Parts: sequence; structure tokens; C-alpha cells
Amino acid sequence: MLGALLVDLDKEVTVERLIGYLWDDDPPRTARSVIQVQISHLRRAFPDVIQTTAGGYLAQVEPDKVDLHRYRDLVARARTAGDPAEALVLWNKALACWRGQPFSGTGSDQLWYSVCRPLLEERWAAVTAWAECAFSLHLYSEIVTRLTPLVREDPLRERLQYLLIAALSRSGQRASALAVFHETRQHLAEELGVDPSPDVKELYERILKDTETGVDGSLSAVRLVATPADPASDGRSDVAAEPSSEFVPRNDLPRDIPDFTGRERPLQELIDIGEHSSGRAEAVVIAGPGGAGKTTLAVHAAHRLVEHFPDGQLFIDLYGFTVDQKPLDALAALGVLLRAVGVEPDAIPESVEERSALWRAMLAGKRVLVVLDNAVSSAQVSPLMPAAPGSLTLVTSRQDIAVVSGARYISLGMLDEESSLELFSAILGTARVEQEPEQAQVVVSLCGGLPLALRIVGGRMLSRPRWTFAHVEQRLREHQRRFRELRLDGHSVEAVFELSYQSLNAVQQRTFLFLGIMIGSSVDLHGATSLLKYEPPDADDLLQELVSVCLLEESAVDVYRFHDLIGAYARQKALEIIPKEDIEAARRRMAEYYLDMSQSAADLMGPRGHDYERDEAEISRYRNEISCRAEAVAWFEVHQENLVHALDFFASDGAGDASWLLVDAIWRFYAFQGRTELLITIQGKALEISRAQGNERGISIMLVGLGIAHCLSGRFETSIRFLSEALEILNKIGEERGVLRVYGNLGMVYERMGRFHDALSCAWKVLERAVSEGDRRLEVMQRANIALMYQVLGDYPKAIEFCEVARRIVVEEQLEGDAHIPRIMGEVKVGMGEFDEGFRYLEEALKTAQTLGSQAQEIYTRNGLAIAFREFGDLDAAVEAHITALELGRSTGQRSGDAEILNELGVTYARGARHADARDSHGQALDLARERGERHAEGRALLGLGTLPPDIIDRDSAVEYLTAAARICGELGVPEAEAAQAELQRLRGDA
Repeated sequence: MLGALLVDLDKEVTVERLIGYLWDDDPPRTARSVIQVQISHLRRAFPDVIQTTAGGYLAQVEPDKVDLHRYRDLVARARTAGDPAEALVLWNKALACWRGQPFSGTGSDQLWYSVCRPLLEERWAAVTAWAECAFSLHLYSEIVTRLTPLVREDPLRERLQYLLIAALSRSGQRASALAVFHETRQHLAEELGVDPSPDVKELYERILKDTETGVDGSLSAVRLVATPADPASDGRSDVAAEPSSEFVPRNDLPRDIPDFTGRERPLQELIDIGEHSSGRAEAVVIAGPGGAGKTTLAVHAAHRLVEHFPDGQLFIDLYGFTVDQKPLDALAALGVLLRAVGVEPDAIPESVEERSALWRAMLAGKRVLVVLDNAVSSAQVSPLMPAAPGSLTLVTSRQDIAVVSGARYISLGMLDEESSLELFSAILGTARVEQEPEQAQVVVSLCGGLPLALRIVGGRMLSRPRWTFAHVEQRLREHQRRFRELRLDGHSVEAVFELSYQSLNAVQQRTFLFLGIMIGSSVDLHGATSLLKYEPPDADDLLQELVSVCLLEESAVDVYRFHDLIGAYARQKALEIIPKEDIEAARRRMAEYYLDMSQSAADLMGPRGHDYERDEAEISRYRNEISCRAEAVAWFEVHQENLVHALDFFASDGAGDASWLLVDAIWRFYAFQGRTELLITIQGKALEISRAQGNERGISIMLVGLGIAHCLSGRFETSIRFLSEALEILNKIGEERGVLRVYGNLGMVYERMGRFHDALSCAWKVLERAVSEGDRRLEVMQRANIALMYQVLGDYPKAIEFCEVARRIVVEEQLEGDAHIPRIMGEVKVGMGEFDEGFRYLEEALKTAQTLGSQAQEIYTRNGLAIAFREFGDLDAAVEAHITALELGRSTGQRSGDAEILNELGVTYARGARHADARDSHGQALDLARERGERHAEGRALLGLGTLPPDIIDRDSAVEYLTAAARICGELGVPEAEAAQAELQRLRGDA
């Protein structure tokens, strides 16, 4: 009764109709009383819903609270939706309102014919409209999944049979499509004695002949309402403005040493070079052993020359000779330097060449002095060299490196006795040295003329007025064998380090030792506070005190590291003195700091793939707040190696949750850098711990990460295995966000494998949820992915349509720009012969990719530009752009697009009659595609080889290649299948 009233919401349902619904033509004598009693019960259960009318009753309730009326509203909105993507989401929501048959198991024939059957017809109409909409969007796998059980419910629905057969054919299931047709024909013959409709029979004939070129033409058109253009727009998309970079003069030289001495001759040489401009860019290499005072000389000279370089004095440590620290490569160093002179992080290019060019451009016309400290090779330094006339670059290194032609060289050895004594006199005063000349000479000898050792000894003596040189000699002799295995350029520094340690007060000693057991090779201020359990101001004072006695280096603002040998000494000393439990507790605090900070930084790097909240107790009290994406990237850049060591600590400590949480936070940064093998290693460690502890969430998230990493590495079957296992677990534990992430990444894998319809299906699952939840950022991402699938499948209008909607959302929501969308737009426009627009979109995409630092997008965009040049007729520019894309992929470790680029390069070579080069390029693409399981790339490579002239590829081989290409591309449902068939027919016709 309640259902009957709700069907006709806000309308009177007479008592006679209710009686007919319940008992047909044979009601009991008490029928009216039964109805009155049931109405009374319903009113108690649902107050204010049922009203009495003159002839019966009516129900009053909000329509959206009744599934039928909610369904009808969604249907109406779907039919008028201008965007097929929006329409499909609405159709899915409408059909989701149905659960089984209406009024199932109750009522009469009158209820069936007057209410139930019309409702079911509404449902079939909605299913048909959904299928037509999905077909127009190439969602063939979704159609097959939904219609297969439905057509068995009512096999006489020929329209749905037609759509199912067409979808099976389009998704590469030709045999299944033919089987469904035969089943349909048999059922119609047995039940009605008729044949299938002409449309269905025509479709069958086309599939049977394998000459179908598009079933869309036989479908009822889905009318799309075009979105009117913005009246304020001139019809052209705004190209993202290039971020401006204004040169910022600065002096970031380290603190000068007032008692500099012992290097008068090389110092004067540097002063002369700096004061007397030669009208060209000057460079000086200061070479010598570690601890010889190369940096001291360079910095002191730079401070003396400040007034001669008014546009800035820059300093960067390249970590060329540092234990447990990889040298800073030119790419990273240029990033630091460009940020230092005012370039916004998002405006820094991705490649070394482009960064170097921008660096030189920023310094053009400027008089700057640059100190490149601790260099390891010319390859590291050459891209950093300013070219501006009047600039001066000082390079310090333990090796004589050839930086540029015309560079001057200064070689520093150990200080001689006279210079060493002069240094002591400058620190302690001449009188104190002259009181013990012989003992002072002995101390100089024990220090080996190493300026670092001399300064440490002099500093300690200055703060200990009662110490004599004789006393220092005794201390050095006592401890000189403790550090026997650690030598610096043939000189033992154990005595120097031990003396320095013994001279510290108790708090300083504790600080020094705990820094010795830090996780990783560097520590920032807040990391040190977690390690030491001090408040930041106290920790800062102690760190600066250690810096002042040369036991610690401040490599960047609030970032500290040990000199390599001093760090080794500190670790050895700490293990001897600090109780094991205290060491473990300190390292745990530091590891938790890295976990907390990585979570905070990851939140700013992009959408998180999973929903989880960390316990408030796990958040470090020593947190350093990060406020923007640029700061997050910078933090990861500084600590990337330390984070790997933090994971090792958690793994050894059996901290399962911490392990997977840390890896999940840092994966995006490592993937962004192309360090996929490192990703696989660290995720494997975290997965092993999670499996051992039965942690399903940790297992699933690490499986997703491994799936992504293996996809980036080209191991697609392995990727699918990991992602499928993750999907099963995430569905089990009900983590919907993680499920969406899996579908998104499965789509990426399927796309690389050439399973485009499966990729499209996955992307649609994510898009529907994004639209339903109003997640505009995720919606934009999936619309771009779907547009890419339509582009590959040859449906250019659909690709353009989805890109335009995505671009509109980006503007409306003020989202961060992405190179993916303009790249697809540009490639599609080129494919349609609209070159002006195509080049404009591709140039926008390239600029955006470089601004965002997206290496992968830059690679694909450069390949897109190469195709545009080729189709435009500029073959030389096309070849150059293809090769640039390949080289960028090799230099950055982003190799996933190599097969695609090699195929396009082969097409370009063939267009220019360079057939041998085309054969080699397609051959490389074929080998790579087969190795990686990229079937679309394999099909295209075979097609390219099969179309080469007979003097390059003989006829039998060409037929073999083309036959395989037609089979593969036909199975994938891509346009290249027709090209392969046409070439085969041409070859057979020639024969």
C-alpha cells in the first residue's frame, strides 16, 4: 500500500484502486477495513506522510526520498545533459536506483499491468539510453559487462542485442559477438518465428567480413547540447603565461675568517684577478687536498672583492669529496643557483642544458662572483660556469679539473712551518707563540700543516688560556693513534679531532656525539632538535658553536653536515660512549621526524592516493612547517637520501606502519625523478614488513606503489599482478579512495599495453566517482586520460570535447595547469590538419611541462611537436625534435615512451625517403615494445616495417609484418588496423 501511494506521489489513490492492486476482482468483504487498518499503521510509522482525501489517500514526501522519483529526476537530467560524460554519470546514478523488480512477490495482475510493467519499460528505456551514451564514448567493456546478463532477462530486446554485439566486436571479442548474434536469431525464431532486424543482420554481415568501419553510424544519435562560448573570449584558449624571473642580487657567502693567514701569495693573485677586469668571464680553479684551506681562501678572497661585484656573491657546496654523500649533479646545483638569483621553482627547466642556458641568461650583463666549492669533475662544473663578461668564478676541488679553456689554476698544499706559526700567532697572539717556540713548532708538525687541525688547536688554546703548547703536544701525542685508519690525503687527523672533542664542555660533547649517530648524512635544525631533544633555539646555539670550531659545516641555511672524516670520528666515538638504548631512542625520534615531515610535504605534492589519518601521538613535536609545493619539493631534495636511511631504520626496528606510511609519502617525489628502481626497493622492504605483520592496509598501499613503479619500468604484467592484489584487499577493507587509485593506475598500465578499451573503462570508473563527489581536480585528470584514449582510437571530436571541458574546469576552479591537456589538444589539431592551433597548443604544453618540472610530459610533448613538424613538412625539425625527446628520456631515466617515439621517428625517416634509418628505428621500437609488452607500439612498428620499400624489406617479410600488424591492431580496436589491411591488399594486388 505504501508503495502504491508513493508511485503516485502527491496524487490521490482511490480505495477502489488499492483494492484492485491487492486482490484483483476477488476482494474480501473486509477489504476496506483492512486498508484502513494498514493506513493507520503506516501513519504511526511515517507521521505526516499520508493524507486522507475525498475518495482515498495520497502520500506527501520530498520526491528525492523516493527511489522512483529520484530515478525519474536523474533520467530527465541525463536526457538534457549537454556533456555526454555528465549524461553517462547521471544514467549510472539513475540505474543504480533499481534493485530487483518493483512490488516483487506481492499484488495482483491489475498492479502488474497498470504499475509494474510501465515501470519496467522505463527501466529498459533507461538501459538503452545508457548503452547508447556509453557506446558514443567507446566504453565497450562497460556495455558488455552490464548488457550480457540483462539481454538474457529479455532476449527480445533487439536494440540492446545490437548494442551488445557491436560492443563485443569493438572491444576485440569478435567470436563472442558472432555467438550472441546466433543466440539472438535462434531465440527470435523459436519464440516469434521471425529473423533479427535488418540493422542487426547488417551488423552481423560487417563483423563476419571483418570490414566494419564504425557501428556508430547505425546508432541512434545522442544529441549533445554545445556549451556556448564565453562571450568575453575571442575563441582562443589562453596560453599559460610564463612565470617571470627577476634577478635578485644577494650575498650568501659563508662567514669570513678575520684571522686569515698563511696564503698571502694565492690570495693576492685572486685579488688581482678580481680587481682588474679583462672584459671576459674569469674562472679560477683552487685545487688541493682536503682540509688544505681551499674554501677558506676562496671565501676570504670573495669577501675582499665584494665591492667589485655589486650584482651578487653566490656560494654553493657541490659535495664532490664527501663520505656517504653523492656529489651534487649539475642539474640539482643549477636548481639551487637559479632559485638563489630569483627564479621561481616552477619556472626552473628540467634539463641541464636548459637550466644552464637560463642560468647564463640570468647573469647576462651582471658582475657576479660565484664560488663553486668542493667540485669533483668538469662535467659537474661546466654547466654552472657564468659566461657574463666581468664575472668571476672560484672553483675549489681536491683535483685539478679542466673547467673551461683560459681558466687559471692555484694549487694549495699544506702550510709550511712559518705560515703555520703565523696562523697560531694570528689566533693566540705573537707573545704566546714566542714563549714556547720549539713546542709550537712541534705542534705544527703534529698537525701536519693541515689548516683545519691548526685552527682547531688554536681555537681551543684561545679559549683555554692556561693551556701551553707543551700541554697540547702531550695531548696530540697521546691520542694520535686512535684515528689511525682514517686519513686525509696521507695525514692522520685523529689527534686533531680528539683534541677538539676533549675541549668541548659536557653539553657540547653530547651534541657532537648524538650528531654522530644521525640518520643519513645531513640534518636540518628541526631534525637536530628531534635527535637532541632540545628546543630549536638551544639546538641552534649548540650547532653554531660546533660550526665555529670547525667540527660541523653549515652546508645551507639551517642544514648541517659533518666533514667526512669528522663525521666518521663522531660515529665511532658515539658508539663507544652512548648507551645502546639511548642511541636507538634518539634515532627513533629522528626517524619519526622524517616520517612526519614527509607526510606534511607529500600533502602539498599532489592528491594523496589513500584516505588515512595519523595518530596525533605520531606527529613530531619538532615539526618544521611547510607551506607550499615548492617548499615541499625543496625539502625532499635536501632529505631524499636521508629518507631512505629512515626507512632502513624503521625496517630494522620492525615498525610496519611507519615503514609503509613513509614510503607512501615519498613515492611521488622519487617517481618524479625517475628513480623507479629505488622505489621498487623501498616499497619491497615496506611490503615485506607489512606482510609479516598481517597489515592489510600497509600491504595494499605498498602493492599499489609497486604496481606504479613496475609500470614505469615497463613490467606491465607484474604491475597488473600487484595492482589486482591491491584492489582485492582495498575492496575487502572498504577503502574507496584506494580503490579509485588502483583503477586510475590500472588504466595507465592498460594504456601502455594497448588495452585501450580496458583503460577507458578504468578511467570512467574514476571519473564517475570524481563527478559524483565534486572532486574537480580528479575529474580534470580523468577527462584528460579519457581524451587520450579517444585520440588513440581515432575519435578526435570526442578527444577535443573532453579536453575543452577539462580546460574549462581548470579555469573555473583556478586549478594548477597541466601539460597533458594542451598536448592532446595540439596533437589532435595536427591530426585534423589545423596546424596553427596545433603548434600553439603544443608550445603551451611544452612551456607548462618545463614550468612544472614534469620530465615525462616534456618528453611526450617534444615528440608531439616532432609529429607536427613532420606533418607540416619540416622533416629536419621533426627528426631533431624526436631525437631530443629520446635523449631527454635517456638522461632522466624516463624511458616509458621510447618505443612510441622510435616509431614516430621511423615514420618521419620514411617520409624523407631515409628508408634504412626508418627500418632501424622501427626495428628498435619493435624489440622494445615486445620486451615491455606494449602491443600498440608493437603493432605500429610492424606496420612501419611492412610499408617500407622492397629493397629495404622483401615482400614476404612485409606480408608477415602487415599480417601481424592487422591482427594486433584489430584486436586493440585502433585505426592502424585499416591501414595494415589496406597495405596487405595493395601487396597482394601487386602480386
